[in-house]
Amino acid sequence: MRWPDSVAALAATSTSSVPPESTQQVIGYPSLFLLVLVGALVPVVPTGALVSSAAAVAFHQTAPFSLALVFVTASLAAFLGDAALYWLGRRGMRSRNGSRWLEAIRSRAPQERLASAREKLAEHGVAVLVLSRLVPAGRIPVMLACLLAEWPPRRFARGNVAACLAWAATYQVIGILGGSLFPEPWEGVVVAVALTVVIGAAPSVVRRFR
Repeated sequence: MRWPDSVAALAATSTSSVPPESTQQVIGYPSLFLLVLVGALVPVVPTGALVSSAAAVAFHQTAPFSLALVFVTASLAAFLGDAALYWLGRRGMRSRNGSRWLEAIRSRAPQERLASAREKLAEHGVAVLVLSRLVPAGRIPVMLACLLAEWPPRRFARGNVAACLAWAATYQVIGILGGSLFPEPWEGVVVAVALTVVIGAAPSVVRRFR
């Protein structure tokens, strides 16, 4: 085989080794749904970075509605995860022995943040719940404040719909910005993750300087 032919064959092999968009979507959307759902239940998974990364990849895809599917998948998974965690928290509060889910929520809600969340929730209601998903580490204290205020699941769900939609839209915009800066999807993913980390760390850095 001549050298140009070997180069062409190598390029064809490399191209064929990359999964087609249809395969990426079949694997990617269910994975995104499960990871965001788990991240809502166990708040250690960086769900914002996942959504931004998925949006950065979808930005470069030619399939129609890729970005819309990322938005729907992320917001639905976040809503279901929050609803399940809230239900488990209510169940724990009604139980005499509590529950590990309720203890997990309480352990991630420092007293000063919980006191602030309860005060703001009493003053502004659902608006605080919506904003809590956009503020790093703000979701759990506000959810616990809703539990202590004995919000019924229906009321929590109504406010949480807007919260999850706003959250998914915000991190998707971050991913689109990262994807639009570079021609390769992986470069956009790196930028999207970096932006997400910076945004998440900014409030704690400001508090330390204060």
